[in-house]
Amino acid sequence: MKIHWCGTGLSAIPGLRKLITSGHNIIVWNRTIEKAISAVGDITKSIKEFDMQELENHLEKGDIVVSMLPGDWHVPLAKLCLKSQSHFVSSSYISPEMRELHNVALETGLCLVNEVGLDPGIDHLMAHTLIEDYRNSKDQNDENDISFFSYCGGIPKVKNPFCYKFSWSPLGVLKALKSPSRSIKDFKEFDARRPWNAISTYTAPLPTPEEFEVYPNRDSLPFIDQYRLNDNWKIKDFVRGTLRLKGWANAWSEIFSEIENLSGENDNEKLTKMSDKLWLENAYNENEADRVVLIVSLKASNRDKTKWHKTYVLDAYGDSHSTAMARLVSLPVSFAVEAVANSKILPGVSAAPADKSLVNDWLIKIKSLAQHLEIVSK
Repeated sequence: MKIHWCGTGLSAIPGLRKLITSGHNIIVWNRTIEKAISAVGDITKSIKEFDMQELENHLEKGDIVVSMLPGDWHVPLAKLCLKSQSHFVSSSYISPEMRELHNVALETGLCLVNEVGLDPGIDHLMAHTLIEDYRNSKDQNDENDISFFSYCGGIPKVKNPFCYKFSWSPLGVLKALKSPSRSIKDFKEFDARRPWNAISTYTAPLPTPEEFEVYPNRDSLPFIDQYRLNDNWKIKDFVRGTLRLKGWANAWSEIFSEIENLSGENDNEKLTKMSDKLWLENAYNENEADRVVLIVSLKASNRDKTKWHKTYVLDAYGDSHSTAMARLVSLPVSFAVEAVANSKILPGVSAAPADKSLVNDWLIKIKSLAQHLEIVSK
C-alpha cells in the first residue's frame, strides 16, 4: 500500500512530514516540484510533479490518495480513486458532488474520508464527545432546551490594528464573506445574508477569559443529523461559526462595504484585486506566530436554569516548527490516513469519525498540538 499525498501548501506540511518520518510508503505529488523539495526534500526523494494521468499510472488497489489541493480537485481525485480501487482523504467539507459517490464507494469497500482537519474536523470530534456525554448523563431530559455552538478562528497571536493576518491568499476569506448562513437561534431558523449582519460577542472560558467576535458560517443545520442529536430534543440554538478578535468588525468595515457593493460580471476580478492588496498589507511575516482558538459548547437548560453544560476550549500558537493552523489541519489528516490504512474507518463517504475509540485516541493526540485544551464544566 502506498500513500499519494497531493499538495504541499502551507497547511499540509506537518502531517505529511509525520507520515514520512513514521516510515510510511509515500509518494509526494505537487504542481511545483521545487516547493515540494523545499518542504520535505530533506526526508524523502519520492517527489513527483502532480499530473492526473501520472497519478493514475502509479495508483494500485488499496492505495490512499490525500488531497491537500484546492477544493476543485477533490471530486476528480475521489472519482479516480474509485476507478483505481483506492481510498481518498481530504480535510475539506463534503460537497454534494462528493456525497453522490457514497453508494459506489460503499459497494466497492472504499473509504472517501473528508472533514478531518481543524474546522471541519477537530470540532466534529469535540461535538460528538459532548453530545454523547450529555446523552448518557443523568441530566439528559427531553424537556430540556439544547443550545450548541462551535466557533473557530485563525487569528494573529499578537493583535494588530487590522485584527487579522493572512497565511495564504485572502481570496477565500473574501468569497466566504459573500456567503449567507443558516443556523438556529431561539428555536427559530436564523438566516443571515452577510456575516456582518450576524456578529455577536462571546467570552471564551480560557484561563484568562477573553472576548471575541463571532458569527454563523455556512449552513449549520445539516450538522444536527451529522452530530446525531436525538430527534426529540428541543433545539433552542445551534450554530457553527467563525471566531475573530474583538474589534475585527470595525477594522473590516470598509471591506464589508466594498463586498456589499459588488455587482456585475467583474466581481471576481474586483475580489482578486482586493485580495492582492490585502495580501501585500496583511500577510504573516516570516516566523510571525499565528494563533488558533476553537470553542465547542453544549448546554441543556430547563426554564432558564442550566442542567448540564460543558465546553471544549482549544488555544494553540505557532512555534519554530510550524504554524498552529498547519499543525491542526494536517496532523488530523495524518490520523485519518493511518486509520484508513488500519481498516478503522468504514467504507463510503464520511466525515471525521464518531466512533468513540477513534475520537478519544485522536483527541489525546490533538491535546499535544495545542498550548491549551480542556473541557470546562459549569
